[in-house]
Amino acid sequence: MRIVLGVGGGIAAYKVASLLRLFTEAGHKVTVIPTEAATRFVGVATWEALSGNPVSNSVFDDVEKVNHVRLGHDADLIVVAPATADLLAKAATGQAGDLLTNTLLMAHGPVLFAPAMHTEMWQHAATQANVETLRSRGVTVLEPASGRLTGADSGPGRLPDPEAIFAAAMALAEASVEGEGKAAPAAHASLAGRTVTISAGGTREALDPVRFLGNRSSGKQGAALAAAALAAGATVRFLAAHMDVDPPAGVELVRVESALELREAALKAAVDSDVVIMAAAVADFRPAEVSDTKIKKVDGEDAPVVRLIRNPDILHELVERRNAEGGQQLIVGFAAETGDAQGDVLEHATAKLKRKGCDLLVVNQVGIGRVFGQDDNSVVILSGHGAEPQSAAGTKADVAAAVIDRVGAELARVFPAL
Repeated sequence: MRIVLGVGGGIAAYKVASLLRLFTEAGHKVTVIPTEAATRFVGVATWEALSGNPVSNSVFDDVEKVNHVRLGHDADLIVVAPATADLLAKAATGQAGDLLTNTLLMAHGPVLFAPAMHTEMWQHAATQANVETLRSRGVTVLEPASGRLTGADSGPGRLPDPEAIFAAAMALAEASVEGEGKAAPAAHASLAGRTVTISAGGTREALDPVRFLGNRSSGKQGAALAAAALAAGATVRFLAAHMDVDPPAGVELVRVESALELREAALKAAVDSDVVIMAAAVADFRPAEVSDTKIKKVDGEDAPVVRLIRNPDILHELVERRNAEGGQQLIVGFAAETGDAQGDVLEHATAKLKRKGCDLLVVNQVGIGRVFGQDDNSVVILSGHGAEPQSAAGTKADVAAAVIDRVGAELARVFPAL
C-alpha cells in the first residue's frame, strides 16, 4: 500500500518515527512529508533513513514529477501525525501553502488525522469547528489521548500511541473499497456528522471480590464496528465491557464492567446519538447476593448455592424510551444464538427481533470455537421494517463494514430527516 505520512510541527513529531517504522515493517511504501516546522523537531535525514525514500516539503523540489499533484493522487492512504491546530485549520479551509497541504487537497483515498496539541487548543471552538468540518467531508480525525502534556499540564491533547494510530490507519484502509489500485472511504462517508454509540465485549457479574460470572466475548466484532463507523465519518462513543483487544483509537471511550453499568452508560449515551449498536454480550443473569469477602471452601460443608436474578433488558429499554420520547435513533441489536429442540437459530432470532422491537438485529450462531474470540464471522442481518434478510461473512472487519453500510442505508431510508 502507498502511504503518505504527513508530519506536523509539534513536539510529538518524535513519536511518529515509531509509526513510520510500523508502516514500513508491515511492507507499505511510505512517503514522508514533514512541514517546515516539523523539521525543527525531527530532521529530514531521520525520515529518509526510516522510510528509504527522499523527503521534501517544498512544491519546488522535483518539479518535473509534479509532486504536489501526484503524491495525493496516487496515495492509497494519507496519515497526518501529529495534526497540529494549525494543520487542522489549513486542511479545513483548503489552504495549499506547502507540499503537505497540496497533497491533502489532491487526496483520492482515505485520510486520517491524529491530533496533538495543548488541551485548550484542542477544546477551542475554532479547532472543534475545523474538526467537525473535516469529519463532515469523510475525513477521519482521531480523538487525542489524555495525559501529561508539554510542561506540567495534563489533559486531552496527547498524540495517541503509534500502535493505536497504526491500528486505526489499517482499519481505515481495510474498510475502504478498493478499485483501480486506489481506495475510497467505506460507505462514502455515509455516517458523516452522525453520532454512533457502540457497546462491545462481555459483561462481568460479581460473585465476590475475586470471582464473577462472565462469557466468552472477546470484543473483536465491536471494535471492528467502531473502526468501520469511524471510517464512515461518524463520531463514535464506545462502551467497552471486558475485551481481549484494545478499543480503536479515535473513539470516545467509556469503560463498564457489569450489565447495570452498561445500562446506565447506554441510556445516557443514547440521548443524543443517531445510532445505537448493542454488540456487547450482556449477561442475562447476575448473582442475587454479592459477598464482600472471598467465598472460601470449608471442609465438611457443601458448596454454596448461587441464586441468580435477571438483568435488565437494555436493548428493549432503549427501544421503549426512544418510542416513548419520540426519538429517531436507529437501534441495532446483536443476537448470539444456538439452535435447540424448539427451533433453529433464525427462528429464535426472528422471535427475539419481535420482542426487542429494534430496527436491525445482527444474528450469528455461536458455539465452542465459533465466533467468540475468532477472527472470522458469519451473520444474518434481520430487519424490523420488513426488508429481506442480508447475509455477511468474512473477517470481522468485513462483517463490520457490511453492518455499517446497512446502518447508513437504513438511516437514509427510515430517518431521512436526521
